[in-house]
Amino acid sequence: MTKSNGKEVWQRDEIQSPCINICVVHPEARICTGCYRSIDEISQWSKLSNEARAEIMEALPARAKNLTKRRGGRTARLKR
Repeated sequence: MTKSNGKEVWQRDEIQSPCINICVVHPEARICTGCYRSIDEISQWSKLSNEARAEIMEALPARAKNLTKRRGGRTARLKR
């Protein structure tokens, strides 16, 4: 526990979710474009051990390169 304004505040000693509230699954890579976790990792996060969470956290930065911008869509149509 830590103290805040003279009061004790309970905190968990577990690795917190890397979610940044940009929850969009990339259609090809099948990972979240916000936190880079797979759907399975996201859904199982609360049940994972700290060791499993640490392994996922370590792998996340390398996943960013797997995300490519989609071509087309509304923006491409508007430019025509």
